[in-house]
Amino acid sequence: MKIVNKKAENVKIAYIGGGSRGWAWGLMSDLASNEDMSGDVYLYDIDFEAAKANEIIGNKFNFCEDAKSKWSYKAVETAKEAMTDADFVVISILPGTFDEMESDVHTPEKYGIYQSVGDTSGPGGIVRAMRTIPMFEEIANYIKEYCPNAWVINYTNPMTLCVKTLYRVFPEIKAFGCCHEVFGTQRLLTWVVEEFLGKKATRDEIKVNPVAVNHFTWLTSAEYEGIDLFPYYDKYCDKYADGLPAKPDNNWMNNHFACAGRVTFDLFKRFGYISAAGDRHLAEFCPGKWYLESPERVKEMKFGLTPVSWRKEDLKNRLERSRRLLSGEEEVKICTTGEEGVNQMRALLGLCDLITNVNIPNKGQIPNLPLGAVVETNAIFRVNELRPVLAGEIPAEIYPLVSKICSEQEAVSKAIANRDIEAIFNAFASDPLVTCNISDARKLFDEMVENTKKYLTDYNL
Repeated sequence: MKIVNKKAENVKIAYIGGGSRGWAWGLMSDLASNEDMSGDVYLYDIDFEAAKANEIIGNKFNFCEDAKSKWSYKAVETAKEAMTDADFVVISILPGTFDEMESDVHTPEKYGIYQSVGDTSGPGGIVRAMRTIPMFEEIANYIKEYCPNAWVINYTNPMTLCVKTLYRVFPEIKAFGCCHEVFGTQRLLTWVVEEFLGKKATRDEIKVNPVAVNHFTWLTSAEYEGIDLFPYYDKYCDKYADGLPAKPDNNWMNNHFACAGRVTFDLFKRFGYISAAGDRHLAEFCPGKWYLESPERVKEMKFGLTPVSWRKEDLKNRLERSRRLLSGEEEVKICTTGEEGVNQMRALLGLCDLITNVNIPNKGQIPNLPLGAVVETNAIFRVNELRPVLAGEIPAEIYPLVSKICSEQEAVSKAIANRDIEAIFNAFASDPLVTCNISDARKLFDEMVENTKKYLTDYNL
C-alpha cells in the first residue's frame, strides 16, 4: 500500500466470510463510492463457491457509471493467501448455519423464554458464542502469523466476545468491532431536533457520548449545535410513549427488524439516560419479565420476535439475487450502506480524521467497568492510530444493569476459553433471560448444546 497525492493505492483488504450475500455486497458498494482509496479485496470463505460468486459480482462494481474507485476482487482458498500482508482484515462470518441459530433462538421457548434476536445475549447468545469463539481463536492466530500489523474490523456477533477473543489470543492485535445501532439512535435524535427545534439535522451533526457494551449501549449526553437534547428527548418520550407512528416501509407489525421505540422510551423515563440500540436488542439485556415475558408482551411493546424461519427464507431470496447479479439479469448498483467501515479505513490511512463508536478493550475509558473488558465508546481514528475517548463512568442509575451484563460477558469469555462446560452453564443459568428454575435451565442448556454439537468438537462433551 502507498499514499500518492493524498490517495491510498494498492490497499489490500482480506475479507473473512467473503461469500456473504449481504455484508460483502454492502462493502463493495461503499468501496466503489469512495474516491481516495483503491486496491485489492481477497475473499476467503469456507464456502469457496460463494466467495467465487462474490469475486464476479465485486468486479462488476468497477463498471458502474458512478464508481469513483477501482477494486480488484479475488476469491482464494486459503487464509494465508487472503491475509498475507493485508492492510485490513474484515470479519463477517456466520458461526454455523441457520439450523443451529434456529435452536439458539427457539429451543428456549419450550421453557417460556423468548428472544427477539438471540445472537448476542441470553441463552442463544451464549451458545452461539460457544461456536464462535473457537473460530475467532483460529482467525486471531492467522492474523498473528500472516498480517500482524493489519487493522482488523469485526462485524460478527456476539460482538463483545469476538473482539475479546481476538485480543486474548493475540494481545498486540489492532482490532475493533463495529455496530450501527448507535447510528440509529442518532437518526432518532434528528427527528427530535426537527420536531422541537424546527431544524433538519444529519446523523453526524448529533454529538453523543456512548458508554457500556455492544447492543446495550447508553448515551450519557446528546447535543446538536451545542444544545442539550435530553430535555427535548424527555418530551418526545412523553409524546410517543405508546410508540412512534408506523411508517409504510418500516411497520413493526410486518417488519421483523422494526420497532416503535417503546422499550427505549420506557428505559429513558425510568433511568434518565438514552438507551442507544433498537428495542429488539435492548429487551434481551433486561430481566426477562420486563419486555420478553411472552409474545403478547412483545406485541404490546410493538417490536418483533425475529423467527429464524424468516432468516432462512431471506437467505433463499439472497441466493436468488446472487444468481441474478451473476447472470446479469440484475445490474450491480452502488447503494451506500451508511456504515463507517470505509471511513475508518480512510482515517487509519491518514486520509481523514474520524470520531465514531467502536468496541475495544477498556483501557480506562469507562473507569467503573473492568479493565480489559470490551466496551463500546467513541474513539478517535487518525493515521495508524485508534484512541478511545474518555467516556466517563457508567451512571449509578444504570450501573446495576450494565455491570451485570459486562460481568457475564467476562465470565462467558473465560469459561469458553477454558472449555469449561460447568462454568459456561453457570453463566447461562444466571442470564437475565433465563427465568426458569435451575433444573429446567440444565435441561435447556444440555439440549441446546446437543443441537450445536457439530461445531463443538474441541469441547469435552
